[in-house]
Amino acid sequence: MYGGVMNSFSRSVDIIHRSLDANTLRYQVSANNMANAEVPNFKRTTVNFESELKSALESEKNANKTMKLATSDSRHFQIEQPTNYQSVEPRRVVDYTSTSKANGNNVDAEQEAMTVLQTQLQYQLLTQMERFEFSQMKIVLK
Repeated sequence: MYGGVMNSFSRSVDIIHRSLDANTLRYQVSANNMANAEVPNFKRTTVNFESELKSALESEKNANKTMKLATSDSRHFQIEQPTNYQSVEPRRVVDYTSTSKANGNNVDAEQEAMTVLQTQLQYQLLTQMERFEFSQMKIVLK
């Protein structure tokens, strides 16, 4: 039981740290977008992380519920292999599909300012979650 608690704690803290790293990157990307808001043909960049993390966590959860396909050769198809959440990294994605200004730039300064604000709030929430995790562990250790 104790090992399960530690694993859950370690996993939670690891996911929080990964999310904090993604938010730091998102903040940097938005700051770069805002700095280049008037540069002709500049395309804004976003960060994709949470949806891929959710997909990986769901694939791990569903792995125990599905039948395993036995294969006798490495060339056989592998179906529904769970994705380890630790393999998910924040990804920068450039938006080439839209152009909102006559100069070819697609940065909306108001949207970027909202993204920065949202990122700051998420970062604060994540640090509170981490503090809570450690306070729970402190209670257990007492």
